[in-house]
Order: sequence, then structure tokens, then C-alpha cells
Amino acid sequence: VQLQASGGGLVQAGGSLRLSCAASGSSFSLFLMGWFRQAPGKEREFVAAQTGSGGNVYYAESVKGRFAISRDNAKNTMYLQMNSLKPEDTAVYYCASDNVKGRRAIRTRTWDYNYWGQGTQVTVSS
Repeated sequence: VQLQASGGGLVQAGGSLRLSCAASGSSFSLFLMGWFRQAPGKEREFVAAQTGSGGNVYYAESVKGRFAISRDNAKNTMYLQMNSLKPEDTAVYYCASDNVKGRRAIRTRTWDYNYWGQGTQVTVSS
């Protein structure tokens, strides 16, 4: 599985961005997918995740109500809609996938994910 994240950029506080993660392979719809982020000098942290069927989603408290994860299995693409952005959202955002088909439970730890995209920079100015 190869993942390609895109959509980052520079935005003012209160603005919006939509990140995309394009995946290769034929089993995209079976895998748990997630978004993580890493700010300078900090550890990579969980942002959001969604099961393969799309029926189960989970968000970090810091983004709940502002971010929305979604996926289009027909296009092998996952999205992260980010609204009401804050300067503290500034980070490199990574998409990730596990390799367990049909997992129904959300995972939030980096080591639960097997495949990672290259990251896309999101910068929110105050």
C-alpha cells in the first residue's frame, strides 16, 4: 500500500483546508485509515480515524467539532476537512493505514498503523 497526502498549505486562523490521501492497492475499503500530525519538537499525535466501512470514526479531543474525516472507497481516497483552524493546528499531517482487513475498532497509536504517507505541511497564521 502506498499513500500520498496532499492539500496542505498556509491559512489564516479561522480558515479551512481539506487534506486528501490517495491510496494504491485494491483493498482500500477494508482497512482502517487515520490522520496524524507532528509539530516541530513534538511527537506525532493522533488526529482522526475511520474504519474501512466508514461506520466508525473517532477524533482527538483537540479537533472534535472542527475536523471531519471521510473516505471515498470508490476513489481509494480519504479526506480530512479542517475548519476553524487555529495556530496550534500547525503541523505536518500524515495519513496512515493498517493492514488488518475488516478491523472494526479504532486505533489511535502510531504503531497500530503499518503504512504512512509522506506528510503535508499545514501552517495556520494568527
